[in-house]
Amino acid sequence: MNKEEQVLTAFRELFNKMSWLNKSKMEISLKGNKPSEVHCIEYIGRHADVNVTKLAEALYMTRGAISKITRKLLHKGLIESYQKPDNQKEIYFRLTGQGKAVYQIHDELHREFRERDRPVFEQVTDSQYAGMLSFMEKYNRHLDEEIKKQEQELELENSTEED
Repeated sequence: MNKEEQVLTAFRELFNKMSWLNKSKMEISLKGNKPSEVHCIEYIGRHADVNVTKLAEALYMTRGAISKITRKLLHKGLIESYQKPDNQKEIYFRLTGQGKAVYQIHDELHREFRERDRPVFEQVTDSQYAGMLSFMEKYNRHLDEEIKKQEQELELENSTEED
C-alpha cells in the first residue's frame, strides 16, 4: 500500500471509529432525530438566515432532500420558517425553543467527545497541527474543485437532455 492509500485508509478508519464510538450516545441522547436532521439543526443554530439552498450546499445534499428534512423538522416543532419583509419570496429557518434544546444536547455531546480525545491532541505539536491543517486545506480545495466540475458536468448533461 502506498502512502496515499495509507492516508486515505487511516482517514476512513478514524472516521468509522469515531462514528462507532459516538453513535450510541448520540442516538440515546437525540432519540427520535435522524443524523441528517441533527446536522440541519446544527447548521441552522450556527448561521443566520438559513434557507434550503444554503443547507443543501453546506451539507452536500440535494435541495429536494433538504426540503424533506426541513418539513419533518417543522412538523416536529424543532424549526420554524420565516420571511424577511423585503423578500416575501424566500423562506428562511430558525430554531424553536425545542430545536435549541436539541442543538444544545448535540453541542454538549461534541464537547464530551473532544474531552474524551483530549489526551491525544495534547501530544500533538504546533508544527504537526500546521502540517495536518495544511494538508486538509489543500485536499479540501481539491475536492471543492472536483465537486464544481461534477456539478458543471451534470448541468451540461441536463441542458443537453432538454434540447
